Amino acid sequence: MQPLHDAIIWLNGWLWGPPMLVLLFGTHLFLTFRLKIIQRYLWVAIKLSLSSDKNSPGDISQFGALMTALAATIGTGNIVGVSTAIALGGPGAVLWCWLTGVFGIATKYSEAVLAVRYRVETSDGTMLGGPMYALERGLGQKWLAVIFCICTSIAAFGIGNTVQANSLASIMKETFEVPPFYSGSIMAVLVGLVLLGGVRWIALTCEALVPFMALFYVAGCGILLCMNAQHVLPAIVLIGKSACTPQAAGGGFAGASVMMAARYGIARGLFSNESGLGSAPIVAAAARTRNPVRQALVSATGTFWDTVVVCAMTGLVIVSSILRDSAAFEALRGNGALFTKAAFAQIPFVGPAVLAVGLITFVFSTVLGWSYYGERAMEYLCGKKAIVPYRIAWVMAVYAGSVMTMPLVWDLADAMNALMAIPNLVALILLSKVIVAETQKYLWSGRLDDTGD
Repeated sequence: MQPLHDAIIWLNGWLWGPPMLVLLFGTHLFLTFRLKIIQRYLWVAIKLSLSSDKNSPGDISQFGALMTALAATIGTGNIVGVSTAIALGGPGAVLWCWLTGVFGIATKYSEAVLAVRYRVETSDGTMLGGPMYALERGLGQKWLAVIFCICTSIAAFGIGNTVQANSLASIMKETFEVPPFYSGSIMAVLVGLVLLGGVRWIALTCEALVPFMALFYVAGCGILLCMNAQHVLPAIVLIGKSACTPQAAGGGFAGASVMMAARYGIARGLFSNESGLGSAPIVAAAARTRNPVRQALVSATGTFWDTVVVCAMTGLVIVSSILRDSAAFEALRGNGALFTKAAFAQIPFVGPAVLAVGLITFVFSTVLGWSYYGERAMEYLCGKKAIVPYRIAWVMAVYAGSVMTMPLVWDLADAMNALMAIPNLVALILLSKVIVAETQKYLWSGRLDDTGD
């Protein structure tokens, strides 16, 4: 497998090089200013996320769609992804990751506008949407829609399944000494039971799980920031300085250039919040909503909570912890995935357990959210006959991911993410007039409560 792994590493170096970073971050900036800084409506969006359009067409509530999207995004990317970005790109990667979230709010909003605008209703009343339908119905480019769905169905098994299951199995073994066979088996059974009920059961599970897991993890981060209080401000200064100037090795940090900080910060920001990836709008299209803009605003809050809040807190916890005890992290320089674990170990007695519970809930919810994304992509490619086989393969992959080694899968997931993002970003740029028109029709004209055509 080594030649294949080497080829994927080479492909990632090309896919995640300067052109991709410019395309991704450039799209975030372009849509932010095209939409007159849509981020200023964040408070309106948060209030909308707690409302319900009960009599509108759709399969699940707006809140359920948001929680399912957050379930898929708040996962190992917020913990392992951020710590890995710091290890490889230096503390400056935290700022780039955070900026990807701030400007990515406009992209997440735009994706959801197109998802609801171009969604279709099947013969059984199910709502289907996402980049594939925007590419086909909005741009008339079905071949790009097919490429997107192929990459999505493959990437789902990486970013949303095996990588997540392996992380859960590892933390269960390290923290509670549970063999991967048992944790993988139990997780596969639980995932299979939820999938029996389709998107409604997925949404209900995520509605119950996501608020708890997010608050639980954020509380743990808050405790650590209080413990590291005198190092928080120096950590913020270091993060800002390292994002703009090369970082020399030392004090628990690896040396990193500005390009490395941007590369790993932006890549892990995308891995975390998925703005520009095209995954979250797939579930946004299933929401009961009066018009595309209402659900788009709700969807945009997902990026805020995921990256602007959770990822930023993780990054600040790690950097301040390294400044507090650089010797403890010096030995971990070659394994950034352990940075967060080392930081939480500073909480007496319960620290490792807090991180373990956070990871377990993050992972389980991510597997559920991504199962829906992959399933919808496969349905687009092969029809409803593919749903049951895909669910069976999904459950089997959960177990397989728990007991296998993961470096190849991580790198393959990065490659598939980039290949998903490209056609989605093309659709966002070329259909930006539609996004602006919908925003003008409902938001800027004060008709946010109107029913769509």
